[in-house]
Amino acid sequence: MNPIIQTLKEHNISDLKIAEVFQALTENPLGAMGIIQGLGIAPEKLQQLMMMVMTSPDLIKQAVEELGLDFSKIEAAKEQYQQHK
Repeated sequence: MNPIIQTLKEHNISDLKIAEVFQALTENPLGAMGIIQGLGIAPEKLQQLMMMVMTSPDLIKQAVEELGLDFSKIEAAKEQYQQHK
């Protein structure tokens, strides 16, 4: 299982909420950070989770595929972010 998904499940985050997090990551990565922070995860675990999300796009891609979401939206969001930097 993907480590990001595993961490969320360890904190009793529902499958629906997990799908929402990754859907947000595909559409608005910065907005997804707010959703992740609002999940009620302990600060030390939250920090580890945020580092995985921010530094491991391959893990996000793997999780998106595992959840059956569209990774091409992540690529488009990343390009849009790079253009607005």
